[in-house]
Amino acid sequence: MKGNIKREMLVENVALHVPSMEELAEVVGVGLKKNYKEWSCSVVDCPDLSKAPFGLASNGICGRTRLVDVGGVPNLVPVSQYMEKVYNLQDISERVGTPGCFILGAGAGSKHVVGCNCELMPNFRCEGGERERVNLCHVARVKSDGGYLLQNYENDHGSSSEFSLLANLFCSDGKQGKVLEVRGKCRIGEKDLVGCMRGALKEHFGPNRPIGMGGTFLVNKGKIKIHVMPDFSETPLTSDNDVNNWLKFYEVTSPFMCLSTFITEDCGLDLRVEHTHGYNANSGVGGHYHYDVTPDEVEYIGYFTPAEFIYRVDRPSTTHNIGRD
Repeated sequence: MKGNIKREMLVENVALHVPSMEELAEVVGVGLKKNYKEWSCSVVDCPDLSKAPFGLASNGICGRTRLVDVGGVPNLVPVSQYMEKVYNLQDISERVGTPGCFILGAGAGSKHVVGCNCELMPNFRCEGGERERVNLCHVARVKSDGGYLLQNYENDHGSSSEFSLLANLFCSDGKQGKVLEVRGKCRIGEKDLVGCMRGALKEHFGPNRPIGMGGTFLVNKGKIKIHVMPDFSETPLTSDNDVNNWLKFYEVTSPFMCLSTFITEDCGLDLRVEHTHGYNANSGVGGHYHYDVTPDEVEYIGYFTPAEFIYRVDRPSTTHNIGRD
């Protein structure tokens, strides 16, 4: 029987360290310098991110910011619990005290809605207060021929906001304010953009000052590696090798718009510390972002802001570290 999205769920939260934007820019810049031939990180007024090439469901990413980690990979592997572990973006916004918020991030789409397991790209303005609902969520699903299909929840799936198993979300009022503008071109290091930023912040602030961030970035040039989950495995997935053999990997060309969350520390909450999904609706590509595969060509531009809190919703009672890449 399908789980009730209104069921009782444990909700935990921890206040995060929020340094000045200027300090964040300086620290992130240290990481970018090690990873890109050309780079910059500066504090700017948030551009209108609802416009191309980002196309978000809100103008900005500022105001009452919080990361939200819902469910987790233990709900997916070794055996999927998709029947029971069903969630809804609107409901999550209310559970973390921000009805009417803007949500971006990465998660698993609902098989109950789409008909199969799939990748979810949350891009959603919740209903609440004076705000009208805007659903720009997309899903990527594997086709029978081994390719994949990009769909949107609004037009293809009855404007659903349901997801299952897991999600890493960044919630805000969706306002324009001060943000970090991050640029990187021609990768000379080994890390992807998110790992580069997270690593620099973790090294600088240490375990007692956890930093969480969310935002969007555009892969403007080059190619990247992504994966799309196929339907659920008929046999238990008990190792990272099992998971990697089950996933379907692809290389896609730019432009590719990403929705990203990361945190420097686990905070004792059994978190997925970074997670990024993305898509290009015009070219029909989308999925879980891993890293670029053309270091000499790649070019990024992104906008990020810090989270004030990390919320943990419906933490799995049994956990492991399989499949968290």
